[in-house]
Amino acid sequence: MRTALTELVGVRHPVVQTGMGWVAGPRLVSAAANAGALGILASATMTPDRLRAAVREVRSRTDAPFGVNLRADAGDAAERVRIIVEEGVRVASFALAPSRELIARLKDAGVVVIPSIGARRHAEKVAAWGADAVLVQGGEGGGHTGNVATTVLLPQVVDAVGIPVIAAGGFFDGRGLVAALAYGAAGVAMGTRFLLTSDSTVPPAVQARYLAASVADITVTTKVDGLPHRMLRSELVAALERSGRTTALVRAVRQAASFKKLSGLSWAQMVRDGLAMKHGKDLTWSQVLLAANTPMLLKASMVDGRTDLGVMASGQVAGLIGDLPSCAELVDRIMAEARETLAALPR
Repeated sequence: MRTALTELVGVRHPVVQTGMGWVAGPRLVSAAANAGALGILASATMTPDRLRAAVREVRSRTDAPFGVNLRADAGDAAERVRIIVEEGVRVASFALAPSRELIARLKDAGVVVIPSIGARRHAEKVAAWGADAVLVQGGEGGGHTGNVATTVLLPQVVDAVGIPVIAAGGFFDGRGLVAALAYGAAGVAMGTRFLLTSDSTVPPAVQARYLAASVADITVTTKVDGLPHRMLRSELVAALERSGRTTALVRAVRQAASFKKLSGLSWAQMVRDGLAMKHGKDLTWSQVLLAANTPMLLKASMVDGRTDLGVMASGQVAGLIGDLPSCAELVDRIMAEARETLAALPR
């Protein structure tokens, strides 16, 4: 199935595996790429040296195009962009809108730039700055999210920009792909669906928690870092929502100390990253620290398997998923369902 997305990045199918921290590592990214999708490596939880090593590991596992997801507001964003350029990565995606200068630097090096956005005005801005495509996530999506449904946000953005639009938030099968294409999207991006594959490194106990979840077990909370965050209900979420400011601050400092040791960041760097997320928002100091070390909360579940202590970011589609196919099986199934859906439409 050829679309503007497949033509832009050179993949076989208009499907993107999103860059999820601690989840989208070399194994999952290379499996998605070999399945014909666009695999995106999550770099926010990696040191620059580890990022370079991870890119090379993906390259050793696949000849297919893949991308790297970056935090545009990270203090070392320029260094990470240099690594992407030097290693010949095909796509750079961003969780926050990159600057005009960062987009220009990547495009000058031949890298395709795909920012993620949650509002029409953001899409218009990055398109005017030269972004090659945009990934539009509706409120159904996991992690940091907005309150506008994909079915409302997607057509707004498609009508507003003249670049390929990738739809995210609520997609897990071939019917969803056809629906996105009908809205004018060039493909779909999925996080939770790829997290729940046999190629994912997420511990079995955590995957089981996702598979057991109903749609009602997925919530949006601002208690983790002050921003709307869609995730599975858990002991940690319940504790944070019960906590007063003092308890939350103690917990945040403890978590921040762990992330500081793991990442090699200084306290000043961590606070700066937290303040970058605070920009324009009324966050407490505990939320600033939690914003800076949210990766540790994700690591507790996605790496260590602690469903009681970690954040389990999740799209609402987790309530509709009941199996763990390989990436190849998943992508083949999605494309077969898409063809069947298209064939069944009235003519």
